[in-house]
Amino acid sequence: MATDKKDAIEHRAYARIGLLGNPSDVYYGRTISFSLGNFWASVKLVPSKDLMIVPHPTNDLVQFHSLSNLVNRLQSDGYYGGVRLLVAICKIFHNHCKENNISLHEGNFTLSYDTNIPRQTGLSGSSAIVCAALSCLLDFYKVRHLIKVEMRPHLILSAEKELGIVAGLQDRVAQVYGGLVYMDFSKKHMEEVGYGIYEPMDIGLLPPLYLIYAENPSDSGKVHSTVRQRWLNGDEFIISTMEEVANIALDGRTVLVEKQYNKLFNLMNINFDLRRKMFGDDALGALNIEMVEIARRNGAASKFTGSGGAVVVYCPEGSSQAQLLEDACKSAGFIFQPVKVMPSFLNEIDIGTMS
Repeated sequence: MATDKKDAIEHRAYARIGLLGNPSDVYYGRTISFSLGNFWASVKLVPSKDLMIVPHPTNDLVQFHSLSNLVNRLQSDGYYGGVRLLVAICKIFHNHCKENNISLHEGNFTLSYDTNIPRQTGLSGSSAIVCAALSCLLDFYKVRHLIKVEMRPHLILSAEKELGIVAGLQDRVAQVYGGLVYMDFSKKHMEEVGYGIYEPMDIGLLPPLYLIYAENPSDSGKVHSTVRQRWLNGDEFIISTMEEVANIALDGRTVLVEKQYNKLFNLMNINFDLRRKMFGDDALGALNIEMVEIARRNGAASKFTGSGGAVVVYCPEGSSQAQLLEDACKSAGFIFQPVKVMPSFLNEIDIGTMS
């Protein structure tokens, strides 16, 4: 058990919204993402005699009311909670430090977590848990100054890859940096240094945005499947379309800096339309498509926040239009809420490690 609660370390990592360019981050593309203050995961580290990972009371269930209750939970939440994520980042962190001659003291700790990020909404709930845990480890071992900010998203992604989670760097960059970030994952730079070029932007450049999500969405992890293989096989349509998606983020950076929100409207819609052409409606899922379409029927721009499960919306006519859309979402059984953007949370030590 934990022995010294006054030395507890606690960190939050927020959900993220991929605004433009996704899913090109997995294909040496470019994206713009930001940290979503509506939802977060928190991890607490308390020094202790033994190293312990504490199961979450609802996300890591090992006790059920009945056999049918067990099966229902598996169908809605899958087999895994957050314990495996915490175990994986501990391993990746340890190995990274060992490989880079970063010495760690011998103390032990107890890790626990909590999260309010809705499951399977493409809002990066898994990586938020890993990101918050990594922050705790950096502070517990006092090595924050020795692990570059640019490298941390790679460590988070490596922990998830250990568990077979298919994803790109974009989400983890947004969660490590916070705020609004333009990212360039050009192949040359990625192969030379192992990470992309990450450029923080002023969150004041964003117009008011909204979020639509479903309480029982489809699994966001299944969407990449055939497109990835076709890209690896050199499919010209996929390669050229993915380049178009990456260019949307490049154009979007200028559009945001100049606050040309009529152009942002078009870029968001084109981004989704290109994704739809590549992945097809069967892979995207009817529910996910309907979330995009309900916004468009009400004159708003809309696209996935990630790979399905939630949609980011821009209402060019302002709050009256947003109210109409909220009513339409309620009727359709979707949740609608204003987006809260979190500013960057890098401290002076973090900034000192940046290239």
